[in-house]
Amino acid sequence: MTTILDFLAAIGRPVIGLCRAAGALAVFAAVGLSHLFRPPFYGRLFARALLEIGYFSLPVVALTAVFTGMVLALQSYTGFARFSAQGAVANLVVLSVTRELGPVLAGLMVAGRIGAAMAAEIGTMRVTDQIDALSTLSTNPMKYLVAPRLLAGIIALPLLVVVADILGVLGGFIVSTLKLGFNVDSYVTNTVNFVQFDDVLSGLVKAAVFGFIIALMGCYQGYNSKGGAQGVGAATTSAVVSASILILAFDYVLTEMFFAQ
Repeated sequence: MTTILDFLAAIGRPVIGLCRAAGALAVFAAVGLSHLFRPPFYGRLFARALLEIGYFSLPVVALTAVFTGMVLALQSYTGFARFSAQGAVANLVVLSVTRELGPVLAGLMVAGRIGAAMAAEIGTMRVTDQIDALSTLSTNPMKYLVAPRLLAGIIALPLLVVVADILGVLGGFIVSTLKLGFNVDSYVTNTVNFVQFDDVLSGLVKAAVFGFIIALMGCYQGYNSKGGAQGVGAATTSAVVSASILILAFDYVLTEMFFAQ
C-alpha cells in the first residue's frame, strides 16, 4: 500500500506543479492583456519594443524565408519528378510558405532572438530590484514592462510574416526558374491562381498568436526570475524553450481550427 501511495505521490507532484505553473502563466497573461485597454499608455516603450521585435528581426527572418523557399522548391521538385507532377512545385511552395513555414519559422527565429532578450532584460531588472523600484514610484510594472511588449509582439510578427511569405515564395521562384527550368509566366500564373486569401489569413493569425506567445514567455520568465545572474540565465533559456514548444503546439491547434474538415 505504501509503495502505491509513493508512486501516486511521485506522479502527482509534477502534475500539480504543471497545473500551478499553467495557472500562474494564465493569470499573468490575463493581467498583461487587461492593461492594454486601460490608461496610461506608454507609447514610447511600445514603439521601442515594436522596433526591436520587427525591424531588427527582419534580416534573420528574411534570410530564413528565402533559403527555406529555395530548399522547398528543390526538394518538392525531386519528389514530384517521380510522379511526373513537376508543375505542382509552385503550388506546394506558396501553400507551404503562407500556411506553415512562414509563421512557424519566423516565430522560432524571433523567439530565439527576442524572447531571450526580453527575459534577460526584465530578469536583470528583477534581480537588481528595479521592478520593486517601479512600484515604489507608483508605476505598475505590468503596464510599464509587459503590456507594451505584448502589444508589440502581436503586431510585429504578422508584419514579419508578410515579408517572410513574399521572400519565401520569391526564393522558390528563383530556384524554379533559374535552376529547374520553369517558365516564368506559367510559374507566376500557377502561384497567383492557386493561393487563396484564407491561406494567407491563417498564417497571419498564427503569427499574431505566436508573437503574443513569444512576448508573454519572455516577460513571464524574466519577471519571475530569481537567484542573481544564474537565475537570469535560466530564465533566458526557459523563455526560448517554452516559447518554441508553445509555438509548435499552437501551430497544430490553429491548423486544426482553420483546415480540419
